[in-house]
Amino acid sequence: MEAKNFAIWDYVVFAALFFISSGIGVFFAIKERKKATSREFLVGGRQMSFGPVALSLTASFMSAVTVLGTPSEVYRFGASFTVFFIAYLFVVILTSELFLPVFYRSGITSTYEYLQLRFNKPVRYAATVIYIVQTILYTGVVVYAPALALNQVTGFDLWGSVFATGIVCTFYCTLGGLKAVVWTDAFQMVVMFVGFLTVLIQGSTHAGGFHNVLEQSTNGSRLHIFDFDVDPLRRHTFWTITVGGTFTWLGIYGVNQSTIQRCISCKTEKHAKLALYFNLLGLWIILVCAVFSGLIMYSHFKDCDPWTSGIISAPDQLMPYFVMEIFATMPGLPGLFVACAFSGTLSTVAASINALATVTFEDFVKSCFPHLSDKLSTWISKGLCLLFGVMCTSMAVAASVLGGVVQASLSIHGMCGGPMLGLFSLGILFPFVNWKGALGGLLTGIILSFWVAIGAFIYPAPASKTWPLPLSTDQCIKSNVTATGSPVLSSRPAIADTWYSISYLYYSAVGCLGCIAAGVIISLLTGRQRGEAIQPLLIRPVCNLFCFWSKKYKTLCWCGVQHDSGTEQENLENGSAWKQGAESVLQNGLRRESLVHVPGYDPKDKSYNNMAFEITHF
Repeated sequence: MEAKNFAIWDYVVFAALFFISSGIGVFFAIKERKKATSREFLVGGRQMSFGPVALSLTASFMSAVTVLGTPSEVYRFGASFTVFFIAYLFVVILTSELFLPVFYRSGITSTYEYLQLRFNKPVRYAATVIYIVQTILYTGVVVYAPALALNQVTGFDLWGSVFATGIVCTFYCTLGGLKAVVWTDAFQMVVMFVGFLTVLIQGSTHAGGFHNVLEQSTNGSRLHIFDFDVDPLRRHTFWTITVGGTFTWLGIYGVNQSTIQRCISCKTEKHAKLALYFNLLGLWIILVCAVFSGLIMYSHFKDCDPWTSGIISAPDQLMPYFVMEIFATMPGLPGLFVACAFSGTLSTVAASINALATVTFEDFVKSCFPHLSDKLSTWISKGLCLLFGVMCTSMAVAASVLGGVVQASLSIHGMCGGPMLGLFSLGILFPFVNWKGALGGLLTGIILSFWVAIGAFIYPAPASKTWPLPLSTDQCIKSNVTATGSPVLSSRPAIADTWYSISYLYYSAVGCLGCIAAGVIISLLTGRQRGEAIQPLLIRPVCNLFCFWSKKYKTLCWCGVQHDSGTEQENLENGSAWKQGAESVLQNGLRRESLVHVPGYDPKDKSYNNMAFEITHF
């Protein structure tokens, strides 16, 4: 395939994205230069409002993999992706009502700090190491995959885009901290939406209007959205997307450092929840744009599929190829779409770098050096941003030699996210689970999710479960391309057509449920955790929803945790000794914050806030 090169205006539009993103980092570096504390740098001083945080969450959630991959998915498999509407709703509700209150009210900075408060240091460190490895690998692939797709279609320089992405993200993360990340994400979210909007308008115009798009998509079986087949081996059905999709995205959303860090940067818990719910609207808007882009793309290529005809070499190149065709006579607009795709990449990479710096500083540096000065701690935080920026960019270089393994590494986020979700669920929902159960459950979940995912990579699922909908090449210009048929399956073990063929969306569910089951069993065998020793702030008593009619059954389900010792506000006020003791355990001593610093309750706003965080100088 001959690449259609960018015009000068395309480069101008694309370069503007990088210059504005860098400018935001410089702005916050100058504006916040007098507030030189690690807390200000890593969590924005916990005074962010919900608007920019909501846009930032949406931008980071929707990487370039979404911008390029979701339209291609709809083009090949139909609009069943729309059912993610429901999964996103469940994910946001569970995050805001189940996980966020625990993290926000306990006053932590790293989500893994919770694991030490609830269990012990080994559990915290094990989870932190898994998160760091997982995020570096995933971020490298997120940088490389879209750069490769755009390079092969548009002629845009591959390594130029890879290094530009790494350098710019590292630059504004290191200079401006979380505030720069959040406000840059907000800007990039707008760019993503405008990019999608131009594609939708121009694409539907080429197709003769949305009515024609819907009619041709219906004729091509692309609008069969609800498939209620309960077979877990089917790639996409209503159940795999709603159930499996909820587990998958909750694992990388509800307990993910990148998401929770921005939520706890909000000035009140109410603002944090509003950020999540407004972010849900953003997720729905991006999903609708991506689905309609896929349908418009199908309408355009319905008689000549560029993938099966050999014009392009991979499905991820469909969207860039489509954009270069419909904007062939409109210089600057292809550059706007590339800016849209790379906005997703920039936001994901920046969020990852900032989150990696935060967990490393909170979980390792402050544990080893508890009495660092504010100035030194800020410089260390910036150095960590620089270090992880280099590591993520280097991982993108390594991804170039992985070949087919790239697709496998993309799923590592979900494979690790499921066991991590299970681990936090054990801590928050099961008061009797001890540290042995937590560690054993995490190990079991990791083994199960990696076992099924690696097995699926070695033995791909049967074509009957995953083969795309029909694609036509009737009106393509004939070329010397050999048609490809269904893959011929070599000798396969029996497990390959059952366990290894499970939908990829269930990988996270397998890891999560395996972790919970193993953790509960191990805890019961080794001696249950005494509920009296657990602070109520660390447990979310969801059993109250099911036992609301009986105080006896509610108390039984609390497993000894003193939820009835007073209101949660009183628990916060009376918990000073606990937090002070916990701080000596955690050694988070940089001008230590006592439990007076745990977010307090504002009766006027009916919400917990971060105004109670006061600095005590030692």
